[in-house]
Amino acid sequence: MHNDTPIITIRGLKAQYGEKVVLQDINADIYAGQVTVILGSSGCGKTTLLKNMLRLHEPVGGSVKFWGTELLTLDEIEFNNMLKKVGMLFQNGALLNSISVMDNIAIPLEQHTKLSRRIIEKMIRVKLNLVGLSHAIHLLPSELSGGMKKRAGLARAMIMDPHILFCDEPSAGLDPLTSASLDELILDLKSQLNMTIVMVTHELASIHRVADRVLFLDKGRLLFQGTLSDARAARIPEIDTFFEVGKFE
Repeated sequence: MHNDTPIITIRGLKAQYGEKVVLQDINADIYAGQVTVILGSSGCGKTTLLKNMLRLHEPVGGSVKFWGTELLTLDEIEFNNMLKKVGMLFQNGALLNSISVMDNIAIPLEQHTKLSRRIIEKMIRVKLNLVGLSHAIHLLPSELSGGMKKRAGLARAMIMDPHILFCDEPSAGLDPLTSASLDELILDLKSQLNMTIVMVTHELASIHRVADRVLFLDKGRLLFQGTLSDARAARIPEIDTFFEVGKFE
């Protein structure tokens, strides 16, 4: 059971690109120690919600609070301090191709801390060991498989020991076995490091493996939030269609 107080609260969130409104009046809660999956059909605004929660794209209205603090009114220094508590696994791993795995993972520590290179390297080795990539520390991203790139991206997302990990389509482009392996790894890390995870995915197998709660978006609006089993039992046509069609994709 989760604590009754959410660690992220979203109220009246509105997002748009130019004149196009993508999200309208989103009210949602994220609870500590759980995996919350944002789902819905393609183009419903899943990744947009993630980006607006983190101000990677600035909302045009509404409120986003982390631990009770309004994120949208923080100045740059306050906002950067808040972001140190957050990790982000991007869809393609977002590794820089010209530098080694070690140097990619070092970037957040070099930007946000004054740790020595020796300490940074030790921390990187610990995180790579956690994701099963100790052997890849000196490799370039081009020398990694798709699954290894995601694991390296995960190590970088965790290098600052975040309280909350955001994942944008972590299984995208992976074969079913590699996808399942990555899901298991994320769940293991959640358990070991006591993290809260917010994940965007449309992969049904992943949703069933990892989700404690779901936020279901449809045409830019939040249709449902709650447990996965409650979502399946809610008899909402759009949710039923999503799960039925997904079986055959």
